[in-house]
Amino acid sequence: MNISERIKQGGSPIIGYNIRRLRNMDMVAKLQLEGIPINTSTLSKIEQGVCNPTTEQLIALRKILGCDYSDFFQPC
Repeated sequence: MNISERIKQGGSPIIGYNIRRLRNMDMVAKLQLEGIPINTSTLSKIEQGVCNPTTEQLIALRKILGCDYSDFFQPC
């Protein structure tokens, strides 16, 4: 799997919803410290389901949030 491959959310922004539910306010800074080139606008678009997260972003988010990958796919 290519780590910059997009994870499709389909018609329901379930991944974005769960990222927003799990995160805290310093998420963009923490992602940047992990070497993920992201800004507030991009994270917001992922949370809204407008933009799909990359595999690399989900790997970093899982590490920062201390959650399991399945937490991103829990029904809203």
